[in-house]
Amino acid sequence: MNTSASFQGSSSPFEFFHFNFTIPVSEQVPSLEDQFSDFPQSTQDADLLRQLSFIPGLKEILMIRQVHALEHATLWVLSESKSAYPTTAESTNLQLDNELLGGLSTDQGFYLYGEVNISDLRRAVTLARHRITSGEWDLAVHPRCGTNLSVAMLLTAGLAVGVHLLLPFRPIEQLIGLGLAATTAAELAPDLGFIAQRYLTTAIPFNLAIENITRTRDAWGREAHFVKVGWQE
Repeated sequence: MNTSASFQGSSSPFEFFHFNFTIPVSEQVPSLEDQFSDFPQSTQDADLLRQLSFIPGLKEILMIRQVHALEHATLWVLSESKSAYPTTAESTNLQLDNELLGGLSTDQGFYLYGEVNISDLRRAVTLARHRITSGEWDLAVHPRCGTNLSVAMLLTAGLAVGVHLLLPFRPIEQLIGLGLAATTAAELAPDLGFIAQRYLTTAIPFNLAIENITRTRDAWGREAHFVKVGWQE
């Protein structure tokens, strides 16, 4: 939401307090939902790139965040299509995860690992992009994402160091403290990983155009399909 005010042609520094009494106040003042909404805007990354284009690597960072979300959405769609119980999934509104599939995002596209027909993959990528940009933003987050593991490791290490410094340097206290740190990290990591994915490592792929899908190998020689994408305004 654009919250900037324009004062062109204003004769008074207090002009922004002016209300048009022929229009209901509820229509003049933004609602709390509008003011604090964190819904993604379709032009936010494109606008950011135009304003900060002088920052090296910014476009690649924005690209990989959007590719990351598209990768997750594609995995969800493929998992649904391979489910033996599609009607159950629809009635319970649950997301199904096919653990035989995996992905790896780059700023050029993403690798899709696992047995999948290339025609099914083409349909899944197209459908995933449509669904995630049409409002199904939860598709951007995946429980098996490496972000969750990174968050868990950092959280465990941070809590372990904190406990080590705070507790007496005696074996029993240190062992108990490390146990508490590991338990706390395990409890907090999933939710923090979800937040990290949503706000840091993924972005809704409004600016991605699917170019082609090929069968290839990644840098480690593993067979995969590569979904190549391009940037569009």
